[in-house]
Amino acid sequence: MDILIGLIPAVSWGLLPLAVSKLGGKPINQILGTTLGALLVALIVQAASGQSASGTVFLFCFISGAFWAFGQMLQYTAYTEIGVSKAMPLSTGMQLLGTSLLGVIAFGEWASAQSKLIGFASVTIVIVGVIITSYQENKKKNDNANMKKAVIVLLVSAVGYVGYSGFPRFVSANGWAEFLPQAVGMFSASVIFSLFMTRGSALGQKSSYKNILPGLVFSIGALTYLLSTARNGVAIGFTLSQMNVVIATLGSIFLLGEKKTKKEMKAVVGGLALVVTGGILINLAGT
Repeated sequence: MDILIGLIPAVSWGLLPLAVSKLGGKPINQILGTTLGALLVALIVQAASGQSASGTVFLFCFISGAFWAFGQMLQYTAYTEIGVSKAMPLSTGMQLLGTSLLGVIAFGEWASAQSKLIGFASVTIVIVGVIITSYQENKKKNDNANMKKAVIVLLVSAVGYVGYSGFPRFVSANGWAEFLPQAVGMFSASVIFSLFMTRGSALGQKSSYKNILPGLVFSIGALTYLLSTARNGVAIGFTLSQMNVVIATLGSIFLLGEKKTKKEMKAVVGGLALVVTGGILINLAGT
């Protein structure tokens, strides 16, 4: 059951980039809509569950949400540079490495030598998989420049995702209580980004509110992710959630129409197979 809970974020977060890409808008519109949708769901969840957080728990979860908003807006920016099918595998590898290291170093996961060996071997398999997935056969003149820019953006965004996963683990609370302060942090950070980037004009733009729907989709993954990391640990919970790369990558090809040559498609399938294999093996590190 714990593993099934850990896979729900993968489905939810795999659909998220497809939804925002379909609805359009600039990255700032997309992050505003996503976080507003998450906040609405969080308010409903708190009212229904009666769970609340206060003091240190609220602060750490608020910071966690703000970190996520930062990382996610940068990921949305990378989509505009190189597309979902290229950005998602790269982002997955960066996030996975950073968050797995956090789980091991800060929280003592993979305590035995055998666990460490299996865990890091599995992470390596996943990283090799995402590199293969992003193979490009026919590069255009501006492709290298776009890729370099996207890689830098995604590297910085990984800091946001690591903070999102790590901060709630420093306090003792359940996922139901953590969800609202996280959502408040997400939306607050998005509003601040809007004030700096658009002088607040994005808050009144229609495309911002169209992206509330992806926020509802994201919320399902966000809530179950909190439950998953509490049950499975950060390293395993995060790795399971990153199986979203399969849904997002294939969805961007078949639903968004991102073009792939035959060789590129073979690389995508082979790379994703390694990602899934690594994700399954990494669970052995926690047993």
